[in-house]
Amino acid sequence: MTQTFDQTFDKDIAEKAQAIIARYPQSRSALLPMLHLVQSVQGYVSQDGIRFCAAQLDLSEAEVSAVATFYTMYKRRPCGEHLVSVCTNTLCAALGGDAIYATLKDHLKVGHEETAGEPGEPGSITLEHAECLAACDLGPVLQVNYEFYDNQTPEKALELVKALQEGEKPAPTRGAPLTDFKQAELQLAGFFEGRDADLDGPSAAEETLRGATIAAERGWTAPSTPDNAEFPPLPEKK
Repeated sequence: MTQTFDQTFDKDIAEKAQAIIARYPQSRSALLPMLHLVQSVQGYVSQDGIRFCAAQLDLSEAEVSAVATFYTMYKRRPCGEHLVSVCTNTLCAALGGDAIYATLKDHLKVGHEETAGEPGEPGSITLEHAECLAACDLGPVLQVNYEFYDNQTPEKALELVKALQEGEKPAPTRGAPLTDFKQAELQLAGFFEGRDADLDGPSAAEETLRGATIAAERGWTAPSTPDNAEFPPLPEKK
């Protein structure tokens, strides 16, 4: 049955949705990237976006909502042009992550998952606490639209956010050149729209690779896996 939607989800978006579905043997497996596709259009996952995904994947709205509300990357309110995620997990917090968040909160006059400026408009910023961003060797860290800015201080983070508000796009410490939140979401859905070179950006820092470098220099290797490894028996179910 042909589904029709308002101009928010036009023919191009519907075709992208079908292209996502074609990547998977089971259509429901396409839900995660399709939610990113919705965010690339609206800047968040609206109820209309949930209905769109449900219709494309032959799922109930409840099934789509359960996923969209479980993962923190899917936003239920419109995001700013840039999403600033400050790691406040244990190590980053101890190294200054809490101070960075407090500085940005004070400057932007917003709290967690709140937006300074009109959502989606140039210079608007959504601020959020983030759990571990897997960069403890470079902490404290923050991300802008999921690109890393390592070894931050309150002063450096404030300078970065002020630049974003003024329309600048300071280069991340590593990874792809900075874009806006909606374009980042489109890439997470699997569409690069002429930005394929973003994949070539450096992803690993010298600090991250230091252990592997030392092992290579000293000829250290991990024990090989035996051809026939025996696993302990599973406990008996009672």
